[in-house]
Amino acid sequence: MRIIAFNANGIRAAHRKGFFEWLKKQKADFVCVQETKAQHWQLTDRDFFPVGYHSYYHDAEKRGYSGTAIYSKHQPKQVIYGLGWEEFDREGRWLQLDFDNLSVVSLYFPSGTSGDERQEFKYRCMDYLRPRLEEFVASGREYVICGDWNIAHKKIDIKNWRSNQKNSGFLPEERAWLDEVFGPVGLVDTFREVDPREDRYTWWSYRGNARANNVGWRIDYQVATPGFAALARKAEIHAEDNFSDHAPLIIDYDAPEP
Repeated sequence: MRIIAFNANGIRAAHRKGFFEWLKKQKADFVCVQETKAQHWQLTDRDFFPVGYHSYYHDAEKRGYSGTAIYSKHQPKQVIYGLGWEEFDREGRWLQLDFDNLSVVSLYFPSGTSGDERQEFKYRCMDYLRPRLEEFVASGREYVICGDWNIAHKKIDIKNWRSNQKNSGFLPEERAWLDEVFGPVGLVDTFREVDPREDRYTWWSYRGNARANNVGWRIDYQVATPGFAALARKAEIHAEDNFSDHAPLIIDYDAPEP
Protein backbone atom coordinates (compact mmCIF):
# COMPACT_ATOMS: atom_id res chain seq x y z
CA MET A 1 0.00 0.00 0.00
CA ARG A 2 1.41 3.38 -1.03
CA ILE A 3 0.31 6.66 0.58
CA ILE A 4 1.38 10.12 -0.56
CA ALA A 5 1.05 13.29 1.51
CA PHE A 6 1.51 16.57 -0.36
CA ASN A 7 0.97 20.24 0.39
CA ALA A 8 0.23 21.61 -3.08
CA ASN A 9 0.32 25.32 -2.18
CA GLY A 10 -2.51 25.62 -4.68
CA ILE A 11 -3.74 22.51 -6.49
CA ARG A 12 -4.20 24.47 -9.73
CA ALA A 13 -0.62 25.75 -9.53
CA ALA A 14 0.67 22.22 -8.86
CA HIS A 15 -1.33 21.02 -11.86
CA ARG A 16 0.39 23.55 -14.10
CA LYS A 17 3.75 22.32 -12.81
CA GLY A 18 3.03 18.70 -13.77
CA PHE A 19 1.88 17.17 -10.49
CA PHE A 20 -0.92 15.07 -11.97
CA GLU A 21 1.29 13.72 -14.75
CA TRP A 22 3.79 12.64 -12.11
CA LEU A 23 1.02 11.16 -9.99
CA LYS A 24 -0.09 8.81 -12.77
CA LYS A 25 3.23 6.98 -12.44
CA GLN A 26 3.18 6.56 -8.66
CA LYS A 27 0.57 3.78 -8.29
CA ALA A 28 -0.53 5.24 -4.97
CA ASP A 29 -3.49 3.85 -3.06
CA PHE A 30 -4.14 7.16 -1.28
CA VAL A 31 -3.04 10.69 -2.09
CA CYS A 32 -3.67 13.19 0.71
CA VAL A 33 -3.40 16.80 -0.46
CA GLN A 34 -3.34 19.98 1.61
CA GLU A 35 -3.63 23.68 0.81
CA THR A 36 -5.70 23.12 -2.32
CA LYS A 37 -6.62 26.85 -2.39
CA ALA A 38 -9.60 26.22 -4.66
CA GLN A 39 -13.34 25.75 -4.57
CA HIS A 40 -14.72 22.54 -6.03
CA TRP A 41 -16.53 24.40 -8.82
CA GLN A 42 -13.24 25.96 -9.97
CA LEU A 43 -11.71 22.54 -10.72
CA THR A 44 -13.03 22.13 -14.23
CA ASP A 45 -10.11 20.14 -15.68
CA ARG A 46 -10.60 16.36 -15.58
CA ASP A 47 -7.10 15.98 -14.12
CA PHE A 48 -8.37 17.21 -10.74
CA PHE A 49 -10.37 13.97 -10.51
CA PRO A 50 -7.72 11.39 -11.45
CA VAL A 51 -8.85 8.37 -13.42
CA GLY A 52 -9.02 5.28 -11.21
CA TYR A 53 -9.52 7.26 -8.00
CA HIS A 54 -12.43 8.35 -5.88
CA SER A 55 -11.80 12.08 -5.38
CA TYR A 56 -12.91 14.12 -2.38
CA TYR A 57 -12.34 17.79 -1.59
CA HIS A 58 -12.99 19.73 1.59
CA ASP A 59 -12.83 23.39 0.63
CA ALA A 60 -12.34 26.35 2.92
CA GLU A 61 -15.17 28.87 2.97
CA LYS A 62 -12.67 31.55 1.99
CA ARG A 63 -11.73 31.37 -1.68
CA GLY A 64 -8.09 30.73 -2.55
CA TYR A 65 -7.26 29.56 0.96
CA SER A 66 -6.45 26.32 2.81
CA GLY A 67 -8.47 23.22 1.86
CA THR A 68 -7.75 19.48 1.73
CA ALA A 69 -8.34 16.60 -0.67
CA ILE A 70 -7.94 12.82 -0.86
CA TYR A 71 -7.70 10.66 -3.98
CA SER A 72 -8.43 7.04 -3.06
CA LYS A 73 -8.16 3.87 -5.12
CA HIS A 74 -10.64 2.32 -2.69
CA GLN A 75 -14.29 3.20 -2.13
CA PRO A 76 -14.70 4.44 1.46
CA LYS A 77 -17.59 3.40 3.65
CA GLN A 78 -17.83 6.93 5.04
CA VAL A 79 -16.45 10.38 4.27
CA ILE A 80 -16.11 12.86 7.13
CA TYR A 81 -15.65 16.54 6.39
CA GLY A 82 -14.15 18.23 9.44
CA LEU A 83 -13.94 17.49 13.14
CA GLY A 84 -17.14 19.17 14.26
CA TRP A 85 -15.45 22.39 15.37
CA GLU A 86 -16.66 25.27 13.22
CA GLU A 87 -13.63 27.52 13.61
CA PHE A 88 -11.40 24.73 12.30
CA ASP A 89 -13.78 23.15 9.81
CA ARG A 90 -14.65 26.29 7.89
CA GLU A 91 -11.02 26.38 6.77
CA GLY A 92 -11.29 22.87 5.28
CA ARG A 93 -8.46 21.43 7.35
CA TRP A 94 -9.63 17.86 8.04
CA LEU A 95 -10.90 15.28 5.53
CA GLN A 96 -11.32 11.66 6.61
CA LEU A 97 -12.13 8.49 4.70
CA ASP A 98 -13.26 5.47 6.73
CA PHE A 99 -12.80 1.89 5.58
CA ASP A 100 -13.33 -1.36 7.50
CA ASN A 101 -10.80 -0.80 10.28
CA LEU A 102 -8.74 2.00 8.76
CA SER A 103 -9.26 5.75 8.59
CA VAL A 104 -7.17 7.83 6.19
CA VAL A 105 -7.00 11.55 6.96
CA SER A 106 -5.72 14.59 5.08
CA LEU A 107 -4.82 17.24 7.66
CA TYR A 108 -3.67 20.80 7.10
CA PHE A 109 -2.63 22.17 10.48
CA PRO A 110 -2.61 25.96 10.72
CA SER A 111 0.54 28.02 10.54
CA GLY A 112 1.27 30.80 13.01
CA THR A 113 3.75 32.65 10.82
CA SER A 114 1.37 35.46 9.83
CA GLY A 115 1.02 36.90 13.34
CA ASP A 116 -0.06 36.48 16.95
CA GLU A 117 -3.73 35.91 16.13
CA ARG A 118 -2.99 32.90 13.92
CA GLN A 119 -0.45 31.55 16.40
CA GLU A 120 -3.13 31.66 19.10
CA PHE A 121 -5.47 29.80 16.76
CA LYS A 122 -2.74 27.22 16.22
CA TYR A 123 -2.47 26.74 20.00
CA ARG A 124 -6.25 26.32 20.23
CA CYS A 125 -6.06 23.69 17.52
CA MET A 126 -3.36 21.87 19.44
CA ASP A 127 -5.52 21.91 22.58
CA TYR A 128 -8.57 20.72 20.67
CA LEU A 129 -6.86 17.99 18.70
CA ARG A 130 -4.92 16.25 21.46
CA PRO A 131 -7.92 14.62 23.20
CA ARG A 132 -9.36 13.68 19.81
CA LEU A 133 -6.10 11.94 18.93
CA GLU A 134 -6.23 10.08 22.24
CA GLU A 135 -9.76 8.94 21.36
CA PHE A 136 -8.57 7.67 18.00
CA VAL A 137 -5.80 5.61 19.57
CA ALA A 138 -8.18 4.21 22.21
CA SER A 139 -10.86 3.34 19.65
CA GLY A 140 -9.09 0.25 18.35
CA ARG A 141 -9.29 1.54 14.76
CA GLU A 142 -6.16 2.16 12.74
CA TYR A 143 -5.56 5.75 11.64
CA VAL A 144 -3.05 7.37 9.34
CA ILE A 145 -3.15 11.16 9.45
CA CYS A 146 -1.27 12.60 6.50
CA GLY A 147 -0.32 16.16 5.86
CA ASP A 148 1.29 19.40 6.78
CA TRP A 149 1.43 19.67 10.57
CA ASN A 150 3.40 22.94 10.34
CA ILE A 151 5.78 21.90 13.15
CA ALA A 152 9.33 20.58 12.86
CA HIS A 153 9.63 18.15 15.72
CA LYS A 154 13.33 17.89 16.51
CA LYS A 155 16.61 19.55 15.63
CA ILE A 156 17.21 16.85 13.03
CA ASP A 157 14.04 18.03 11.25
CA ILE A 158 15.19 21.57 10.49
CA LYS A 159 18.41 22.85 8.99
CA ASN A 160 18.80 26.13 10.89
CA TRP A 161 17.38 25.08 14.23
CA ARG A 162 19.38 27.54 16.30
CA SER A 163 18.03 30.62 14.54
CA ASN A 164 14.44 29.34 14.42
CA GLN A 165 13.80 28.56 18.07
CA LYS A 166 11.60 31.67 18.44
CA ASN A 167 9.77 31.20 15.15
CA SER A 168 6.40 29.56 14.63
CA GLY A 169 6.87 25.97 13.53
CA PHE A 170 9.78 25.35 15.87
CA LEU A 171 8.62 26.95 19.12
CA PRO A 172 9.24 24.98 22.33
CA GLU A 173 5.49 24.73 22.99
CA GLU A 174 4.85 23.28 19.54
CA ARG A 175 7.66 20.77 19.76
CA ALA A 176 6.56 19.72 23.27
CA TRP A 177 3.07 19.12 21.88
CA LEU A 178 4.49 16.75 19.27
CA ASP A 179 6.46 15.07 22.07
CA GLU A 180 3.07 14.35 23.64
CA VAL A 181 1.52 13.19 20.36
CA PHE A 182 4.40 10.79 19.75
CA GLY A 183 4.64 9.89 23.44
CA PRO A 184 1.70 9.59 25.85
CA VAL A 185 -0.94 10.00 23.15
CA GLY A 186 0.53 6.96 21.42
CA LEU A 187 0.78 7.96 17.76
CA VAL A 188 3.84 7.29 15.61
CA ASP A 189 5.85 9.41 13.16
CA THR A 190 6.03 6.71 10.50
CA PHE A 191 8.72 8.43 8.45
CA ARG A 192 11.16 8.21 11.35
CA GLU A 193 10.34 4.54 11.78
CA VAL A 194 12.03 3.82 8.44
CA ASP A 195 14.37 6.79 7.83
CA PRO A 196 16.51 8.14 10.71
CA ARG A 197 18.77 10.27 8.51
CA GLU A 198 19.55 13.95 8.84
CA ASP A 199 18.81 16.59 6.18
CA ARG A 200 15.49 15.02 5.21
CA TYR A 201 13.13 17.93 4.64
CA THR A 202 9.73 18.42 3.01
CA TRP A 203 9.47 22.23 2.83
CA TRP A 204 11.83 24.96 1.70
CA SER A 205 11.37 28.71 1.59
CA TYR A 206 11.22 30.31 -1.83
CA ARG A 207 13.83 32.79 -0.59
CA GLY A 208 17.59 32.49 -0.53
CA ASN A 209 17.88 29.50 -2.89
CA ALA A 210 16.83 27.38 0.07
CA ARG A 211 15.71 24.34 -1.89
CA ALA A 212 18.86 24.09 -3.98
CA ASN A 213 20.92 24.30 -0.80
CA ASN A 214 18.57 21.97 1.11
CA VAL A 215 17.94 24.52 3.84
CA GLY A 216 14.59 23.10 4.80
CA TRP A 217 12.10 21.91 7.38
CA ARG A 218 10.39 18.54 7.79
CA ILE A 219 6.84 19.60 8.58
CA ASP A 220 4.87 17.08 6.48
CA TYR A 221 4.07 13.79 8.19
CA GLN A 222 2.24 10.52 8.03
CA VAL A 223 1.23 10.00 11.63
CA ALA A 224 -0.32 6.63 12.46
CA THR A 225 -1.61 4.43 15.21
CA PRO A 226 1.02 1.89 16.26
CA GLY A 227 -0.51 -1.08 14.45
CA PHE A 228 -0.54 0.70 11.11
CA ALA A 229 2.82 2.39 11.67
CA ALA A 230 4.38 -1.04 12.14
CA LEU A 231 3.51 -1.79 8.51
CA ALA A 232 5.73 1.02 7.16
CA ARG A 233 8.51 -0.33 4.98
CA LYS A 234 9.99 2.46 2.87
CA ALA A 235 9.82 6.26 2.72
CA GLU A 236 10.77 8.78 0.07
CA ILE A 237 10.64 12.56 -0.09
CA HIS A 238 10.23 13.46 -3.76
CA ALA A 239 12.16 16.73 -3.97
CA GLU A 240 13.27 16.50 -7.59
CA ASP A 241 10.30 18.30 -9.18
CA ASN A 242 9.11 21.65 -7.87
CA PHE A 243 5.37 21.10 -7.83
CA SER A 244 5.17 23.29 -4.72
CA ASP A 245 7.36 24.70 -1.97
CA HIS A 246 6.65 21.32 -0.32
CA ALA A 247 7.72 17.92 -1.64
CA PRO A 248 5.45 14.86 -1.77
CA LEU A 249 6.09 12.47 1.11
CA ILE A 250 5.70 8.87 -0.07
CA ILE A 251 5.53 5.93 2.33
CA ASP A 252 5.01 2.30 1.36
CA TYR A 253 3.27 -0.01 3.84
CA ASP A 254 2.50 -3.67 3.93
CA ALA A 255 -1.20 -4.08 3.17
CA PRO A 256 -3.18 -4.18 6.44
CA GLU A 257 -5.43 -7.06 7.34
CA PRO A 258 -8.98 -6.58 5.97
